[in-house]
Amino acid sequence: MKIAVVGTGYVGLVTGVTLSEIGNHVTCVDIDEKKVELMKKGISPIYEPGLSDLMLKNINESRLFFTTNHQEAFQNAEAIYIAVGTPENEDGSANLRFVEQVAKDIAEHVSQNTVVVTKSTVPVGTNDRIKQIINSNLVDDVKIELVSNPEFLKEGSAINDSFYGDRIVIGSDSEDAANLIEEINKPFGVPVYKTDIKSAEMIKYASNAFLATKISFINEISNICELLGANVEDVASGMGLDSRIGSQFLKAGIGYGGSCFPKDTKALIQIAGNVNYDFELLKGVVNVNIKQQGLLLKKLNDRYSSLIGKKIAILGLAFKPNTDDMREAASILITEELIKQGAEVVAYDPIAIENARLILNNKVKYANSVEEAITGCDVALILTEWDEIKNMNINLFSLMKYPLVFDGRNCFSLDEMNENGIEYHSVGRPIVEEKEKLYVK
Repeated sequence: MKIAVVGTGYVGLVTGVTLSEIGNHVTCVDIDEKKVELMKKGISPIYEPGLSDLMLKNINESRLFFTTNHQEAFQNAEAIYIAVGTPENEDGSANLRFVEQVAKDIAEHVSQNTVVVTKSTVPVGTNDRIKQIINSNLVDDVKIELVSNPEFLKEGSAINDSFYGDRIVIGSDSEDAANLIEEINKPFGVPVYKTDIKSAEMIKYASNAFLATKISFINEISNICELLGANVEDVASGMGLDSRIGSQFLKAGIGYGGSCFPKDTKALIQIAGNVNYDFELLKGVVNVNIKQQGLLLKKLNDRYSSLIGKKIAILGLAFKPNTDDMREAASILITEELIKQGAEVVAYDPIAIENARLILNNKVKYANSVEEAITGCDVALILTEWDEIKNMNINLFSLMKYPLVFDGRNCFSLDEMNENGIEYHSVGRPIVEEKEKLYVK
């Protein structure tokens, strides 16, 4: 089938590339000319394992195209996907200006009956608004049907999620439109769940909010474990054996970040507020996450009376491994506070350094390896659980002035840190005390 995808951010590009991989002819449209020229050469503007290879393959096989011209992209398109950003307003609600602009572009340039598919995460009722905008501005006499088809991609594993996902949600008030989108997605071999448009819109928010709730819950349990002397990893393992609970998203740490959970939880609170419902539980989830992101700072301040002049290594900057995404990353809050308290910060991340520079500017020194980052430093903070960090030789910590590690992602076992004489502070687990009191507060 001939498909157009508007927007080549994370969702749009992955959607366009994977739809081309299953045999469709896909044209991705973006208003950024430089970005489009790079993508035409098979250069991905985002880091996602396997994405560039699939781009090049489908460009070379003439199934994947890029343009800035909406009319060119929409010509004869049987389905037009909206995959532009929905940034957060100050009150936490979703800003729909890009979605509404795409609706106007579709109305102006579409010249045949088509199905408009909303991939962007939008509040309940947005698809009705999109249809209204399109029908109010149509230039040609054509029929437009709307489908809500939310994405459930995880950064760092988006290609795998596309081909081996749990479900594809299709929401529409038109049976024919829903059937068309089901047919497009059939080669993925992923179970399809059909519902009405508003329920589909809500499924996306409810799913992310529930996962965020699990994360904040286990983080609260981890804080209690520390006070009681229990081990949160054993607690989480025991909980996860219950099939009603499951083991996923029960890993304690320094909170969630990225482009979805923070934005979608706040948006759902706002959606509830718009119908005069106070979503108290979700407000608690958000507040717990904000507090949790500062956990290592609290531990560090408890350890030292002052951070002035301390050289601190940050290991991991991205909000999660296998991505260069810095949105809502705990490293931003932590790094800025360390600098504010007078510390010297040197940071290392395998992928995200360039994006980090855009946010942290020249406040931080950047290293080219874990070894370079920790050599001669007073403290090491682990903020992202990259495989490179989890699998590092922990004897490298001997390169520090004194082996003192604060681990926000529980990358190492307590036994191995104890056996190697490393003072180790993690999340929800007992402290591995220093062998000798080499430092005083």
